[in-house]
Amino acid sequence: MGTRTRRPAGNASGSGAFTALVLAGAAFGFLRTTETGKRLAAVMARDIQAIKERDPAARNDLEIVTCYPGLHALWLHRLSGALWRRGVPLAPRLVSQFARFITGIEIHPGATLGDGLFIDHGAGVVIGETAEVGENVTIYQGVTLGGTGKESGKRHPTVGDNVVIGAGSLLLGSIKVGDNVKVGSGSVVVHDVPSDTTVVGNPGRPVISEGTKVGIPDIDYTHLPDPVAEAMKCLVRRVVQLENELEEVRKASRSSLELLPEGPVASHRPPRPVPAEEIACDPVRLDGIPDI
Repeated sequence: MGTRTRRPAGNASGSGAFTALVLAGAAFGFLRTTETGKRLAAVMARDIQAIKERDPAARNDLEIVTCYPGLHALWLHRLSGALWRRGVPLAPRLVSQFARFITGIEIHPGATLGDGLFIDHGAGVVIGETAEVGENVTIYQGVTLGGTGKESGKRHPTVGDNVVIGAGSLLLGSIKVGDNVKVGSGSVVVHDVPSDTTVVGNPGRPVISEGTKVGIPDIDYTHLPDPVAEAMKCLVRRVVQLENELEEVRKASRSSLELLPEGPVASHRPPRPVPAEEIACDPVRLDGIPDI
């Protein structure tokens, strides 16, 4: 009966390390010696630089490369996108699904992403097939660049340069978002947005902000305008103004009635009007039936 020779465990681990070293060397040589590799290295360096510029928690290149899922999803999308443009079947979707599995970010291989894109945190980000994202765009977690139904053709948003999209925002349909736009957290945008605009609310309402900073995109969530609150303030101010004007009219009416002469004419003097607030706050109606 023959004996089976066991292969030492050390040989297996050693061969695995050697294989990884060979692959790393081949990748380094590709990035350093070929024109395509040099262009790819420049793009990757720009991606890392974008994170350094916009995330104060980024300490060094090694931490960024190993610990930022948004960067991993972006690099895997570049691979799936290259396969998609060359008409390779199935493989691009498999790569994108693998990226979704390890990062929580779903980017369709057909999406067009510009340089300098920074997906911060990234969990729950979805970018559709026909979406187009410009340069120096910042996307926070939970953002969706999606469609609105089963329409074909161009059905996802087109986002300009230097745009910041806050956490949980939804940009739906074939809309165009201009340059230097800020989308507030939780907004739902279903219409075109002009450049240099801040959008907040559901549905998203634009608030023009002149002199928007161009360069490193930023967003100040504590000072975003609220158009609904502003409209309510305007209504309250108008109601107070009308109440004051109405009170002046009542005072003038009472003064004119007091000047009427005593006698038969005075008997036709109309009764003093009951203030509206007294009627509104009275728990008993005029017919004697309690309101409550």
